[in-house]
Amino acid sequence: MAELFDSYNKTYGDVVQSSIDFSGLPHSFFMTAKVDVLRDLIASRLNGLAKPDLLDVGCGVGAFHPYLRDGMVGRLCGTDVSAESVTEAQRNNPGVEYRAYDGDTLPYDDATFDIATTICVMHHVPPPQWLSFTREMRRVVRPGGLVCVIEHNPFNPLTRLAVMRCEFDQDAVLLRASRTQGLMAEAGIGEIESRYFLMLPTATPLARRVENVFRSIPLGAQYVTSGIA
Repeated sequence: MAELFDSYNKTYGDVVQSSIDFSGLPHSFFMTAKVDVLRDLIASRLNGLAKPDLLDVGCGVGAFHPYLRDGMVGRLCGTDVSAESVTEAQRNNPGVEYRAYDGDTLPYDDATFDIATTICVMHHVPPPQWLSFTREMRRVVRPGGLVCVIEHNPFNPLTRLAVMRCEFDQDAVLLRASRTQGLMAEAGIGEIESRYFLMLPTATPLARRVENVFRSIPLGAQYVTSGIA
């Protein structure tokens, strides 16, 4: 996987955008939706903790991190198996801490962060490693902190189309939310819940309210599963 994403460290954004051009929406729309989900989780699951420390596992070139610069988080770190991507991320986001890792053990001590999140990464991890990957995320989160997995919803046909069109998703293995929940439970994470989002092609307040009403139904393009360490 490291070698694959090393080769896309300069063109990642263009490749992703080309895979979703059929939607008529920019990549930034999907990024903003993920930020909104994380903001809601921080407020609802971390008792309003101000500026939690966050680790982004599988951060790639750090494309998500400019969207977190509004004071939503405190210490922001990213790690990835692609050293080339980490170098590019550091170049693009000098205020963020980045480290490469070996794909087995995250390069951080136990209980370092309030949140560990991974965004559309697990479908690239070989299935036999899903559990150890999840356990590592739990290990680096403080007791009472949040482990958060954002993934593609395999029940959504447009999501499957986007994955099929994406050059570096050819070997992707999509996980259902129920599978992600099971992995979290086996990793010792508690209070697990899932919600679906990106159901509507607009970010108006009304659309967000509608999505919130139907968040338990697997309609959205993506889902988030979270639990307490």
